[in-house]
Amino acid sequence: MEVKGPIDVRIIVEGASDVENISRAMQNIALGAEYHITISSIIPTTNTEIAKKVTSGADILLIATDVDAPGRELAEKFTKILKDEVGHIERVKLPFGHDVEYLDPAIIRAEIKNAIIRSGLISIANIKKFQEMEEELVEQEEEIKDLLLELEKNSTLNEKLFSENQRLSDEKEIINKKVTELNDEIKRIKQSYADIKNEYGLLRNKNLFETFSLTDLWKDTFNEDLDEEHVYFITNEFKPENIITGQGFIAAPTRKDAADWLKIIRTVLIFYDSKIEVLKEEIDNNNGISSSLLKE
Repeated sequence: MEVKGPIDVRIIVEGASDVENISRAMQNIALGAEYHITISSIIPTTNTEIAKKVTSGADILLIATDVDAPGRELAEKFTKILKDEVGHIERVKLPFGHDVEYLDPAIIRAEIKNAIIRSGLISIANIKKFQEMEEELVEQEEEIKDLLLELEKNSTLNEKLFSENQRLSDEKEIINKKVTELNDEIKRIKQSYADIKNEYGLLRNKNLFETFSLTDLWKDTFNEDLDEEHVYFITNEFKPENIITGQGFIAAPTRKDAADWLKIIRTVLIFYDSKIEVLKEEIDNNNGISSSLLKE
């Protein structure tokens, strides 16, 4: 990939004397031609907030501290705090302390070059990882697209299922209402059936009467005309069980029962044919038919 500008390298040192030593060591070194880099600034500070402000956005940050324990601790602190502010961080170990009057520039120059080379090598090693991560990212983006499409399909399906569920719920409510109505109707029919069954039982326990035309039955039985008044009169006086006469009809449990009663009446009428008025008078006087009259 083409690099548009030189790589920005910045260096943090502990004090101003380190700035002078590094500047002197890096004189006449063509870093741009050799490595396509430029050292944009050398910052003397031990303050982390200042370090954040002056190093933010650098491609490579070199932390140049002494090899002693305080220098190591400062480098570790800067590395931890500034790792998200710059592209890459490398430690540069200054071989001599500040109280030494002479510092070999070649040693400092070699250490800085080695730190830059390490940064480059690590970056090269990371290129493959970055490419793999980029490929994985592309794959994940494709998977995300597929998942989004699947989600859209599922959302559409979910909406359809929701609508169908709502429809089924409405139908269920209607069916439940109909079931309730049918249950009520079944109860009503059962009650009606029980009432009819009860009425039928009562009717079965009663003597049911058949009704016959008095004139027709008399004619069929005796083949002669009938004086209905005599039948009514005798029936009312004797009051036979299960026999009713009136309005031209006779009611009895069976036709035979009705005919048998008419036969009795005819016998009485034949026996008292000439004495019917006497019979009526006797009945009026004695409030009933006397046994003597029936025997005459």
